[in-house]
Amino acid sequence: MRAKDIMTSPVATLPVDASVLDAANLLVSTVQGAVPVVDEWQRMVGILSEADLMYREEIGTRQHRSWLRQLFTDEAQLATEYVRTHSHHVADLMTRTVVYASGEATLGALSTLMETHAVRQIPILRHRAIVGIVSRKSLLRALIAGADAHGQPSSDEETRDAVVSELNRHGWSAAWPKNVVVADGVVHLSGFITSDSMRDAYRVAAENVAGGRHVEDHLQIAPASAGMGV
Repeated sequence: MRAKDIMTSPVATLPVDASVLDAANLLVSTVQGAVPVVDEWQRMVGILSEADLMYREEIGTRQHRSWLRQLFTDEAQLATEYVRTHSHHVADLMTRTVVYASGEATLGALSTLMETHAVRQIPILRHRAIVGIVSRKSLLRALIAGADAHGQPSSDEETRDAVVSELNRHGWSAAWPKNVVVADGVVHLSGFITSDSMRDAYRVAAENVAGGRHVEDHLQIAPASAGMGV
């Protein structure tokens, strides 16, 4: 799946000359946690999130600094904080450097952007115009859809082959021989591993491949002094 497959579209936007009250009303009435700000040609020039409106003088949520902290705070920073807590113009509060992606971005790329830049929403652009937005909830919906669509092996033999293939393709899989037996829908794992973390990884791999089938763990942790042998 790609961004275009899971994005919310159309997207509620704000004009660059909107007021803070306009923004608050829109954020309350939409499921979006952030609203792209657009110019007269509908090109995105910034984004305003709920967090940008949390600390306001009007509702008494502005964070007050002690006189000592003010003494050691740069004047430019104090001025910036004043503007963000007192201005009534969206243009003064919006984030101008926006993290965005194209409709062809993979879900992996989107989740990496969210984690790297600590953002909850990624606007999706086409030729600088906003065409959608992807949020963390969008990724959760993709997870649910993927689980529903994922086909599971039908026979014991197919399940065993799929589990063995999954274990063999990961770097954490032990060099020790693995024994996978599937009988009457139950997956039995046996052999030697080197840690409890590896035990968990084997179990999760088998559960994911086998779907709702039960997994029996017969794995043993090999002694530190043990060798593979030939």
